[in-house]
Amino acid sequence: MIRSLTGTSLIEYPGKIASIIFISGCNLHCPFCHNPELVRPDMLENEFDLSHETVLKELTKREGFIEAVCITGGEPLIYSRLSELIESIRKYTSLFIKLDTNGTRPNELENILEYIDYIAMDLKSSPSKYPKATGEKAVFADVSKSIDIIKSVPEYEFRTTMVPGIVDGDDVIELLREIGPVKKYVLQGFHSFKTLSADFTGLPSYPKGYLEKVAEDIKSLALAESVTIRT
Repeated sequence: MIRSLTGTSLIEYPGKIASIIFISGCNLHCPFCHNPELVRPDMLENEFDLSHETVLKELTKREGFIEAVCITGGEPLIYSRLSELIESIRKYTSLFIKLDTNGTRPNELENILEYIDYIAMDLKSSPSKYPKATGEKAVFADVSKSIDIIKSVPEYEFRTTMVPGIVDGDDVIELLREIGPVKKYVLQGFHSFKTLSADFTGLPSYPKGYLEKVAEDIKSLALAESVTIRT
């Protein structure tokens, strides 16, 4: 399930140099996903699986240069040994730990919350469009539970990839009104070079000016303390 461990990133953990652990597999089937090799079973069969021992050895070797580790996917919370991995990182290193999640596994999230320093959760679209955005795989009630859990921790962000046909400015406003004001919200540009569904490959993204207008609407309605655009 642990596909790879990358060297360093300056953007995955805000304000810190981080390594990234990629967990294979996902319980959603978002057609616009740009990591199909982490989702499709036929692309997972022959992949390399790193052991916990290998991951810990690499992290301890890099400690002192890196300050943090980001665990992403796929969806990390479907990995049955995730809590074991995270507890080991906490025990044998002094690294900050960030978790990326789609928020569909609130119980598993709550079980590891004490070990996590920063959580980034993807919000796919407005509640009414969640089935379309997730390949009919997500139940928004589960997502809502995770949102409440995450809003109780000091460091978090919610983020939405702005995919034409899946989510627009009105969907974002509807979503944020549904879940209440949040601390940090990120609008992400859509990259269509490689997508899970061929229907979204090569699809033009929203112009940056459109994302800026959505960000201004969020601020004017006081739906987030801060709004960032990542393209």
